[in-house]
Amino acid sequence: MKTVAIIQARMGSTRLPGKVLKNISGRSMLAWVVIRARGARTLDEVVVATSELLDDDLIIAECENLGVPSFRGSENDVLDRYYRAAVASQADTVVRITSDCPLIDPAVIDGVVIEFFASAADYACNTLEKGYPRGLNVEVFSRGALEEAWRRAEQTHERVHVTPYIYGNPDRFTIHSVPFPQDHSDLRWTVDTEEDLATVRAIVDAMDGHDFGWEDARDTVLRNPHLAAGNRGVRQKKMEEA
Repeated sequence: MKTVAIIQARMGSTRLPGKVLKNISGRSMLAWVVIRARGARTLDEVVVATSELLDDDLIIAECENLGVPSFRGSENDVLDRYYRAAVASQADTVVRITSDCPLIDPAVIDGVVIEFFASAADYACNTLEKGYPRGLNVEVFSRGALEEAWRRAEQTHERVHVTPYIYGNPDRFTIHSVPFPQDHSDLRWTVDTEEDLATVRAIVDAMDGHDFGWEDARDTVLRNPHLAAGNRGVRQKKMEEA
């Protein structure tokens, strides 16, 4: 059984174009995500899935610099891109991570993967209930569930966001939620705007080195509330806006 993390990445972004290659403390944002995901002990492989657009040649070049496998597919049908990347990498279990979450924590990835297998679910995630800061999103699902979604999903948002068909059909799939027991969802560590990028940069600069866990970052922010103030007013895009 092979467990593969597939990181979706593209240069196009309506609010912050080229964000995945923006510099954060000497590394591209994509490098942060890849390196931190590689720290998860439950993963057999990490793959970056990007589009076939010429602009995304830059992502392929960064993947080569990082020594991480890459896959190219549809720009807008991300579900199709994920499914084909899963097939190409021979994944039995897929872990979905997005490239705009540079503070993703390998321990959080491991926790959701472990819960996925322990629960014998088709789909497990830490996003359906409040708990973790936004930007630590982890979804885990079987390749069988992914294939069924790929075959059946028809709504645009189901194709763009990969998993809504799965968690939106609990009659077809076994869903398992893995929330953090305390609510820190007011903390926004995903990067979609300049304000988000400045916030993440400030948090990283406040940490001692690159190797830190999300709870270390949380504690630093709680001691220094100004670090999280810069993007508190940023509105999360609705699913149909992506």
